[in-house]
Amino acid sequence: MNQADHNDRFLPQDKELRARVRLFGELLGNVIWKLEGKTVFDAVETLRRGFVSLRKEEDPELRQRLMDDITQFDTTLTERVIRAFSIYFSLVNIAEEDLFYRWRRAQVSSGEPLWLGSFDQALRELHDDGVTAQELEELLGQLHYQPVFTAHPTEARRRTTMENQRRVFETADRLNQPGLGDEERRLITEELEGQIQILWRTNEVRVRKPEVQDEIKYGLFYFEESLFEAVPQSYRFLEKAIRRIYGVNPDGSLPMRIPAFLHFGSWIGGDRDGNPNVTPEVTALASRLAMEQVLREYIKRVNELRNVLTHSSYMCEPSAEFLASLQADSTISNAVFQGASDRFETEPYRRKLYIMRYRLRETLGTVSRRIRGEAAVLPTNSAYATPDSFLHDLKLIRDSLISHGDRNIASGALTDLIRLVETFGFHLHHLDVRQESTVHTEAVAEILRHIDPSLDYTAMDESARQQCLAELIGRGDELPQPDRAALDERTRETLEVFEVIRRMRGEVGPDGIGTYVISMTHAASHVLEVLLLGRLAGLAGEHPEHGAFCHLRISPLFETIEDLLHVEDVLEGLLSNPVYARLLAASGNVQDVMLGYSDSCKDGGILASSWNLYEAQKKIVGITDRYGVRCQLFHGRGGTVGRGGGPTHESILAQPPATVQGRIKFTEQGEVLSYKYSNVETAVYELGMGATGLMLASRSLIRPPRCDRDDYRETMEELARLGEDAYRDLIDHTPGTLDYFYEITPVQEIGYLNIGSRPSHRRKTDRSKSSIRAIPWVFGWAQSRHTLPAWYGIGTALETWRGDDPARLEQLQRMYQEWPFFRSLLSNCQMALTKADMRTAAEYARLSHDTDLSERIYSRVREEHSRTVNEVLRVAQLDGLMEETPLLARSLQRRNPYLDPLNSIQIHLLRQSRGFEAENEGNGDARENPWISPLLRSINAIAAGMRNTG
Repeated sequence: MNQADHNDRFLPQDKELRARVRLFGELLGNVIWKLEGKTVFDAVETLRRGFVSLRKEEDPELRQRLMDDITQFDTTLTERVIRAFSIYFSLVNIAEEDLFYRWRRAQVSSGEPLWLGSFDQALRELHDDGVTAQELEELLGQLHYQPVFTAHPTEARRRTTMENQRRVFETADRLNQPGLGDEERRLITEELEGQIQILWRTNEVRVRKPEVQDEIKYGLFYFEESLFEAVPQSYRFLEKAIRRIYGVNPDGSLPMRIPAFLHFGSWIGGDRDGNPNVTPEVTALASRLAMEQVLREYIKRVNELRNVLTHSSYMCEPSAEFLASLQADSTISNAVFQGASDRFETEPYRRKLYIMRYRLRETLGTVSRRIRGEAAVLPTNSAYATPDSFLHDLKLIRDSLISHGDRNIASGALTDLIRLVETFGFHLHHLDVRQESTVHTEAVAEILRHIDPSLDYTAMDESARQQCLAELIGRGDELPQPDRAALDERTRETLEVFEVIRRMRGEVGPDGIGTYVISMTHAASHVLEVLLLGRLAGLAGEHPEHGAFCHLRISPLFETIEDLLHVEDVLEGLLSNPVYARLLAASGNVQDVMLGYSDSCKDGGILASSWNLYEAQKKIVGITDRYGVRCQLFHGRGGTVGRGGGPTHESILAQPPATVQGRIKFTEQGEVLSYKYSNVETAVYELGMGATGLMLASRSLIRPPRCDRDDYRETMEELARLGEDAYRDLIDHTPGTLDYFYEITPVQEIGYLNIGSRPSHRRKTDRSKSSIRAIPWVFGWAQSRHTLPAWYGIGTALETWRGDDPARLEQLQRMYQEWPFFRSLLSNCQMALTKADMRTAAEYARLSHDTDLSERIYSRVREEHSRTVNEVLRVAQLDGLMEETPLLARSLQRRNPYLDPLNSIQIHLLRQSRGFEAENEGNGDARENPWISPLLRSINAIAAGMRNTG
């Protein structure tokens, strides 16, 4: 049986999903009838049935009747109807997630080859390719897979709502138990209805805008909710696949070592670009809260182990190394056992674990006092000062258990805890810091003026700036410090950020702070400025005995199309600089480079963005290879296709050959976070899919890399140019396009939605494309069912390039079949085209006051949409969009009849809300607008239905 046939056996049955969705719908209906009464129930049912009917067959009279009904709803009834559809979408999402989890569980239970992207499938592919156990060990040893959680304002759901939804998932999964009796099923169904009732009673819209502290806790939620379980499970699946495919040693051990390659990062509390609420104090709080959370998890697990490892010294003999460590602990045994210092003398592992728990609590107590703002010094004689010492104790127990024949016991919960400590240390995640380049330039200029009044940094050209900065950074003596009191407040705060970085490295460990990301990097001097600021804070310099040191990893961020074209100039300027090269070598000789998908796509369209990012990666790795430096690319991907999103496994495999090199780091944000990491089961799946993508894309570390075909690259170069021209012609060169965007989308109202601490615009009153952030840009187009940033220009580019030449069409078709990059690009495009709905988009277009303008622009969008659908299907040789991913296609199609009423309601609410504000301009606060609340709920509901925000 081949892989495809096997997977078909386990493909989720659509009828199963329909049955579960129907059950959820009935239970939701029961709740609405019981709590809200006949009026709300009938309104929801009328719209549901009416729009389902319209999807089957257009009926203008019925459509008008439904719109008339909507316009007659008062604000209270409107909110109730929106909430009904919103909760319905949440339940559909849960039903789909549960079905796919059951599908994967069935495959695992079968003992046969697993799904594409599983550890099992990836290792079979490598094994079939002749990769030996030794080569696999070498490959695993170089892997570094790091999702980075960010707090961009795209996740509309509250943490409370997510916790409630998790309970629905767990309760519904119990219905899948085999042999369930009628009475048991009835009781579980009643419990499920109660969970849905709680969802109905819970306000899913935040009543106040979240502070950064709220966002920090929101990010930490995923570790507690799923990742502390999912990480060790992921390693277990990998171990199982290795045993299955590569076998085991005679003693039952694996034939290779599996190092910890899963890591996590965060921007939450460190990303200060455009967010004045992220202060140095907030960054310190984020680091400490992360440390507090991971220490609590360790204490909980050590507690559990105390009741598992109850071995008696009469029944086994622990290793000499373990007994020596237990003896060394005697200095604190009185404090641990409160006078009963001989407690558990014959149960050595329990005794050791009690002592370890005490030491962890001492460390935790210090962190908690610091969070409360108290001065606290770590009691180094009793606390764990570093995760290494805690890990050392855990491994002593493991090795001792193995020494007396208890390998199977050691490989249980103890090994899981070891995996957690190897992954999370005491820092939990690597907290990145980000700031915009001009902030550093202004700070450096002012500092240099105070240090030496003859230095006019602002008057220097780029070459002079690089020379000046290198001389200062490379000085062997101490740099003169400016008088803090005389500096501008913004410069003082910039310096404080670097001091917090130094302090947090000391508190939570060297891995607590990740990279310092510089947005809008246009020149090498922008990186050297940050290095100088780090030198002033004691993060880099020359040690009199040990030479150069650098505790600052700096990542330039290239965001716009123009920036991507200048990558070479910046990197050449840096790596050829002897001072920078020396400090980079001291920091590990890894150059981080971040690529911004969102802004480059907003700037020049999806084709130019995708291709320029692809080419930039090859240039970057080529330069770093030439200078003998290892490169780590940091992909600033958004949640949606319009912001670089898409399936992680496929997107990693679609990277340029030999550029991944075992390391990948990418942002995870918005709804992607909750969809991937809200449930343990899904988190395990997603981590596996990403890690196997990294393994397979990194084969160049152990095998000669494949090369892209020159003719494919030349074709793509022309397609990117044609696509950018088409995109810019509409967005940049057609008068009124930005006005159209602001009038026909809810982008202005998104600013009222309390979903992020960061402003949606860089400059509040500026309507330009450069002012609006990429997230609301994509969010607005998605809400109005245009989804334009993810596909516009592709149709024109394909049609223009191929013309009437059959040979050119054949070339495009071969590219789709053979080139992972091109296939991934057009596959993601198909998803975005499916989520677009031109009939609904036409209704939004009528919101524009300038009907001639809106008709002109909408017509162009509709024509390009039709052209792109036709061209993509022609190139992919498909009869319908997403034909190759039928389950996902059905999922999206299933949502449309329920999105239609929400879009119709939102259009009505936008008219009412804007009309109210026009009538009351200057007379009151936006919060007094009665239409704002239901409007915000409609934004949430449509986002849930499309599984799309930004």
